[in-house]
Amino acid sequence: MASELYFRIFTTVAALPQDWDTIAEPNIFLSSRYLALLEKAPPKNMECFFIGLYKNGTLGGIALAQYIDLCSINPFGTKKNNWVKEYLFRRFSSNILIIGNNMLTGQNAFLLANTITIQEGLLLLKDVLDVIKGIYRKKRMKINLLAVKDFNESEFPDFESAGFKGYFRFCTQPNMIFSIKEKWASVDDYLTSINTKYRTQYNRARKKSHGVEKKKLTKEDIVIYRDRIYALYATVANNASFNTFLLPENHFEIFKESLKDDFLFYGYFIDNELAGFSTLIKNGPDMDTYFLGYDDRVQKEKMLYLNMLYDMVAYAIKKKFKHVILARSAMEIKSSVGAKAEEVYGIIKHTNPVLNLFMGKLFTYFDPKVEWKERNPFK
Repeated sequence: MASELYFRIFTTVAALPQDWDTIAEPNIFLSSRYLALLEKAPPKNMECFFIGLYKNGTLGGIALAQYIDLCSINPFGTKKNNWVKEYLFRRFSSNILIIGNNMLTGQNAFLLANTITIQEGLLLLKDVLDVIKGIYRKKRMKINLLAVKDFNESEFPDFESAGFKGYFRFCTQPNMIFSIKEKWASVDDYLTSINTKYRTQYNRARKKSHGVEKKKLTKEDIVIYRDRIYALYATVANNASFNTFLLPENHFEIFKESLKDDFLFYGYFIDNELAGFSTLIKNGPDMDTYFLGYDDRVQKEKMLYLNMLYDMVAYAIKKKFKHVILARSAMEIKSSVGAKAEEVYGIIKHTNPVLNLFMGKLFTYFDPKVEWKERNPFK
């Protein structure tokens, strides 16, 4: 007798099945607590769908889908760009539907119990994309791109055998991961393990940070500094070469409300004025970095970003985490601290069959390879 496979699409956390978090337990980014944040304070140009995967009437998998509208923001930030590239992108690639989390790096797309195989799960997720695409079609909104992300080499599943025909496998900037050695008991052990050049870098950065006071902020603090926090976040976001979303002003306070002690918000103050902030998320044995912001002038003078990285490493060592997930961007400075690059992959398809024939070239055109030099601080 054939197994019955089906899915259900939810748009509110209140509607999720009771056993959702039993499956989500290994990954906080698929937990109802985190999804509540996406429901209450998502990026302004994003809509989220929570997917239950069922086999024979029992929940056997969970997934996250996101619709992203790039016409409602300026994805190229404040930097000057080729107007032809901007026009082509907005005209042919501005409405995106993904299985995964576009706000994070790593496999936060789906989790399966042992009752559903990976192939069964993928077959359902392919149908999920078709159904959600149909939802937007009824609204007279055409989805341009379909995608599933992010997987490292060992995680990457056999999409083609599950019906994902015509998809292009892509690789963008790598996920930067800092691994913590078991023998490290404090940041002093880390400093002993790096060579003289990088100990000098550490000491110089710490000396430069004189006059900067680091404080752990509560939800109430985050509310008080909301406007300043958003201005600092926007400084970093607008300087990025490409953005697919912008956070709402209340995002961090809702995040703190949802995740409580699993979400850490640190403010960096100079003369009682907030000059920068960093955020961390506890995710089982790993600690994920989230968004940060800073005053550009202070960042250069005080080497603020590098000091934030050292603070993250020190905290993770002290609290016995296994890894610090530093995500994409700024790969060279992250590698100078000791992070290693892990290539991550996804699949993408243009819904226009003709344009999809050139998907590989189009992807390279819109997302050119970033050249950077890997550093190795360890002896």
